[in-house]
Amino acid sequence: MTAVLLLSLLSTASKQTGIEFPFFWHLSHSAEYMISGTREKIWLFVAVTYLFQGTSYSEELRRMKRTVDPEAFMGIKELIAYKGYPSEEYEVTTEDGYIITINRIPYGTQNRENTALRPAVFLQHGLLGDASNWVTNLPNNSLGFMLADAGFDVWMGNSRGSRWSRKHQNYSIDQDEFWAFSFDEIAKFDLPAAINFIVETTGQEKLYYIGYSQGTTVAFIAFSTMPELSQKVKLYFALAPVTAINYARSPATKLLYLPEKLLRGLLGKREFLPEIECLKRLIVPVCSHGAFARLCKNVFFSLGGCNLKNIDVNRINVYMAQTSSGTSVQNIVHWSQEARSGKFQAYDWGSSKKNMEKYQQATPPLYNVEKMTVQTAVWTGGQDLLADPKDADILLSQIKTLIYHKRIPKWAHLDFIWGLDAPLHAYSEIIDLMQKYP
Repeated sequence: MTAVLLLSLLSTASKQTGIEFPFFWHLSHSAEYMISGTREKIWLFVAVTYLFQGTSYSEELRRMKRTVDPEAFMGIKELIAYKGYPSEEYEVTTEDGYIITINRIPYGTQNRENTALRPAVFLQHGLLGDASNWVTNLPNNSLGFMLADAGFDVWMGNSRGSRWSRKHQNYSIDQDEFWAFSFDEIAKFDLPAAINFIVETTGQEKLYYIGYSQGTTVAFIAFSTMPELSQKVKLYFALAPVTAINYARSPATKLLYLPEKLLRGLLGKREFLPEIECLKRLIVPVCSHGAFARLCKNVFFSLGGCNLKNIDVNRINVYMAQTSSGTSVQNIVHWSQEARSGKFQAYDWGSSKKNMEKYQQATPPLYNVEKMTVQTAVWTGGQDLLADPKDADILLSQIKTLIYHKRIPKWAHLDFIWGLDAPLHAYSEIIDLMQKYP
């Protein structure tokens, strides 16, 4: 969520409930800094104001903080262990020097004593997400836990630039060079590093791959351009797949149609929607309060489409706290290029000379999904405002190895990871297909 969205949320909530926040006046009058493009100043100002006035919060806000679910502020490793599952964490270095974190659930709570080989499965999150997406719900409603209990060795990636993958061999996050990546590099470097590490660690020749949203985007790139990598994948499961956003109707996509110079002027060169700890510790308690919960839910879930009856409102504070994990501005610019061109292609570096250096051609190469040979199963949502059904239909026609497709009419974008009926409509089917294609 952006600072402007947070301000809107607090403003509306304050008016509806009559609860006043001592720091709110300062936040609202600092919005002009965001508009002028000096983002660092507003984040610093918000943080300082928050800390300075921490002792002057009303008793109401203190009470809100005490009611927050403890999972809201846990790391992924802790989230897994908190549910009683074995939790492992690894750091893997990519070919271009990024150090990414991979989380692992080696077995479930119901099959600890089973010494049989557990097939490996790798799960990759979407834009602004991280591995917590797969373990945020209760064990019987989280794909990561369900797979572990079904007898699989579960591995979950965290893309470069997310809060758990912010290291590099040569650069720090304070350098522009660190943030010079988009989903191109996630596909070309993060995925091979993760998949190769998993097969080497487990001794298995192949694994299952599950991608969600941008996690499908990078898979379509990797599996269509790197045949040697695709040979290490038994089956590819695509949830809410995205390769083009020609028909996307989400309010969030309106930002992508701004001219690129203006977009860069607004967002800068480095990080997009970083996790700001002090803001998280402010917003999460507010959204845990009964008076605000519905408002938070409406704002938060409107970006990918609304299927509010299918979301556990009691966990809204956990969802809010675990999102967003951040990405690079260049990644957002790449999606902007996709929106304006209507093409599934590599990042345009802005000049023929730079493109020649990167691609040996003057224009960014197109990605051809038809070249992908991995057997693929797809689930799409009828009410998805990001992975629109029209875009999905075009993509489906390009997948030559499609073995299964299911459209769930009432599902929006977030139902795939947090929907109450996700086990019924998708997760159980994924497990059945894995058992069918060992």
